[in-house]
Amino acid sequence: METTTAAFFPVAINGMAAGEPRDKGGYYFRFLPQRTFSSLSSREITSRLRQWSMLGRIQAQAFNFDRTFQPYQKDDFVMAFFKDPNVIPNLQLLSDSSGQWTTLGTEVKKIEAINVPCTQLSMSFFQRLYDENIVRESGHIVKCLDAFCDPFLISDELRKVLLMEDSEKYEVFSPVEREEFLFCLFKHLCLGGSLCQYEDVLKPYLDTAKLIYKDLVSVRKHPRTKEIQITSSVFKVKAYDSVGVCYPSPKEHEQTFSYFVVDPIKRHVNVLYHCYGVGEMA
Repeated sequence: METTTAAFFPVAINGMAAGEPRDKGGYYFRFLPQRTFSSLSSREITSRLRQWSMLGRIQAQAFNFDRTFQPYQKDDFVMAFFKDPNVIPNLQLLSDSSGQWTTLGTEVKKIEAINVPCTQLSMSFFQRLYDENIVRESGHIVKCLDAFCDPFLISDELRKVLLMEDSEKYEVFSPVEREEFLFCLFKHLCLGGSLCQYEDVLKPYLDTAKLIYKDLVSVRKHPRTKEIQITSSVFKVKAYDSVGVCYPSPKEHEQTFSYFVVDPIKRHVNVLYHCYGVGEMA
């Protein structure tokens, strides 16, 4: 049974009485501070994120919303998100000047929400890394002569596959497969922050990507076929103020990102954010 707006926010909606006209997009949001993401907070994961120079610069937050969502409504949905008075004081990002966590202190004028395919249900997606001798049977990543793909140091075959389009095995993953949310997560973890210490083996990358993916993405069992289906829609998001890009950061970088993972059944949106830089060391 669909939840009504009145039932969702029985007293008022973001300070507005029920029945008042909706803003652009017609969505209202509520921050869910009680929703935690163990995939980013366990001792083992924080140790890995520290090694990869991402600790203290990556965060996930959850919000819920009050009406039916369809993927074609993504632009109105995201704009309404950035305009919502329950989002503005709660959505976290890293300050470009201080390097501290803060909130978005500017008015969003325009958004960009790019569809990110999310269809993978198994880590066997990465088996080809073994099949193509990018990773040895032991799990060790095959080394190569150092090269640079600015700003990244490439010292193994895995990073060549991730970054160097002219490398021999770049086509191990097709352009469509490279757009998959699971691949994007894996790649972000492999590349890390500005002082990333790379792993010698593949397993920590796979295990961490799997945990984050499962933490963010919703699935259900099809009532007739009993097959597992992904119900979430994923969007890579940017926001612009009157000057230019203001979110996830005014400084654009391949490793600075924000993904919105929308569960239309639970009416939750999980926001995964990372800003490239020097992560916590101690």
